[in-house]
Amino acid sequence: MMEKKREMGIAHFARRIKQPRGIWVKMAFVVLLGLCFVFFWSFLSSSASTFNVQRESFDDIAEPVSARTKSAHQVSESSKLHERGKVESGLKSKEGKKVGGSVHKHETKKKKEHAVSHPHKKKDVPKPVVVEEVVVKEDQEHGEAESDDSESNKEDGEEVTESDGTEGESDGNADDSSASVDEEVEEKNEEVTVDEISKKRKRKGPVFDPKAEYIWRLCNTRSKHNYMPCIDNDGLIGRLQSYRHRERSCPKKPVMCLVPLPHDGYDPPVSWPESKSKIVYKNVAHPKLAAYIKKHNWVNDSGEYLTFPQNQTAFNGNVLQYLEFIQEMVPDIEWGKNVRIVLDIGCSESSFVAALLDKDVLTVSLGLKDDLVDLAQVALERGFPTLVSSLASRRLPFPSGVFDTIHCAACGIHWHSHGGKLLLEMNRILRPNGYFILSSNNDKIEDDEAMTALTASICWNILAHKTEEASEMGVRIYQKPESNDIYELRRKKNPPLCKDNENPDAAWYVPMKTCIHDIPSAIEQHGAEWPEEWPKRLETYPEWLTSKEKAIEDANRWNAMVNKSYLTGLGIDWLHIRNVMDMTAIYGGFAASLVKQNVWVMNVVPVHSPDTLPFIYERGLLGIYHDWCESFGTYPRSYDLLHADHLFSRLKNRCKQPTSIVVEMDRLTRPGGWVVVRDKVEILEPLEEILRSLHWEIRMTYAQDKEGMLCAQKTLWRP
Repeated sequence: MMEKKREMGIAHFARRIKQPRGIWVKMAFVVLLGLCFVFFWSFLSSSASTFNVQRESFDDIAEPVSARTKSAHQVSESSKLHERGKVESGLKSKEGKKVGGSVHKHETKKKKEHAVSHPHKKKDVPKPVVVEEVVVKEDQEHGEAESDDSESNKEDGEEVTESDGTEGESDGNADDSSASVDEEVEEKNEEVTVDEISKKRKRKGPVFDPKAEYIWRLCNTRSKHNYMPCIDNDGLIGRLQSYRHRERSCPKKPVMCLVPLPHDGYDPPVSWPESKSKIVYKNVAHPKLAAYIKKHNWVNDSGEYLTFPQNQTAFNGNVLQYLEFIQEMVPDIEWGKNVRIVLDIGCSESSFVAALLDKDVLTVSLGLKDDLVDLAQVALERGFPTLVSSLASRRLPFPSGVFDTIHCAACGIHWHSHGGKLLLEMNRILRPNGYFILSSNNDKIEDDEAMTALTASICWNILAHKTEEASEMGVRIYQKPESNDIYELRRKKNPPLCKDNENPDAAWYVPMKTCIHDIPSAIEQHGAEWPEEWPKRLETYPEWLTSKEKAIEDANRWNAMVNKSYLTGLGIDWLHIRNVMDMTAIYGGFAASLVKQNVWVMNVVPVHSPDTLPFIYERGLLGIYHDWCESFGTYPRSYDLLHADHLFSRLKNRCKQPTSIVVEMDRLTRPGGWVVVRDKVEILEPLEEILRSLHWEIRMTYAQDKEGMLCAQKTLWRP
């Protein structure tokens, strides 16, 4: 009987195999489906790996060695290369430095003092063991303020001699859910061992390989001549999805290809101040821009040029009347005196920025990554300070409490969505007693009610709510409170106050928080007092800055060098210089020395450097945090002059491919633009050869002892 059943089962199985859609077909389909899942999952998960090298805190900078890292220190003593360096650890959680070097405790709730150790990462998680060493001898003129520089956890790579035009990128949008990704990064970083770090530290040598030969190729990317590596979604999966990443996401490999020129070529940009009213069209040509121009009256196509009628705005009315209307509602605003630094959300048009410039107000426009018309590039071509960034779930790369005013005119942002996370980010970067100006001509009742409830929950006072007749824009002006007392009076503590260990200045790859940071109250905290009126604030040194003597010395030194050498001795025609970047700003002395010139300066404070950016804003200057191992958030051909003071010596062995920084400088600079580099001779000599391989013209080199300066000008050459 059992044998008969077994024979019947075998016969049934054989009949199933003979069927057209038999079991083997089904099994093959299941296997194929599984392989496809594994293949696509590998792409989607690869983007998260790009965050493995990001710092989760900067407590390891300029702090004593803890007991847990003494053994690693003893192992490395045989190198004898750290006579002036110190082995540092990330285990110290209570002590840090203020600007100027005095020690303070920045983990307490009431002492939110300004830490010199860079606060770009979250501090409410366990810190991995990080042993680092400063091996670069500091420049006698420049080194005192940055003696606390350190290396990052980035893996060191070998110098390559041939660039690739099709760089691999982080595919998919797995990195777009930033909160979960950042938590994953923290867990992965804790896996770093002392042995692994010791192996990395053994690799020493020149920043650039003096024997390397470079064969350059053009980038083969979806966005072509407007390629922004950390913003454009150009990976394999990305070509099937959105045009740009939801959040900043850089290629897995350093970009070593050159961005091509626009399809119709590139002409020298119109000089300032004429560029306020017209720019060369083909320099910013874009298919969607042409369609946009036909629907708007604030920009006109006159053939060779794009022209911008004076005081004309995207909405009805005159922009000067709009500014006067705002100041009439709130006289304390006082454009150009009480209000100096403004953040303009969105970049629909730049009439607001242009009008404020005439009033001595420095406004930076935040061009959102969803701007597929590339209006931010138009603003840069006109000579206005502009950044390109996402505004989704990560903090903006600014310190807390630095903007006098934040402006949003028909920017289309739902501030009340996602628990009010975006508005809470504005609250973080807005100065206490600062103003938030919201203008719109199509408020919905439900949006209006939600915004009213949200602003009340964070204790913003509505100073005015009127409609400007000429523009038909409803204008609301809110003011952030100046003390913490009002928070205690809230009936509902929602959103809650942030935890004691939440650092409000942490801004690099840090998720936005749905909480309210304490308002500074002690005199030694930055943001506790409103700065002096402009221009007095440029030369005012606040009480919380303990390194006043160094800041004054820095200002005097740069003022002397700029007047003696930069303005007259380098061959630079400053009449054609408008957009300037200081790639290694410390106290903003270089930017302050150019304040009387017709330029604006983007002060970049590298994430591995002491955090001096709040002081730069306190002086009435602009700035941003950035890691130069990654691409900067702006369009190609954005700047007329880049200034790099000891950038490469401070990044030694830190970036996977240091040559990619030179490629990024080539991307940022306009044809005809300039680069001025001050560094060690051993770095400048191979750097000069790299620039020559890029067909840059070397205009001047100077060396004294082991220090030197290089001045080069970019040409139109592309491979």
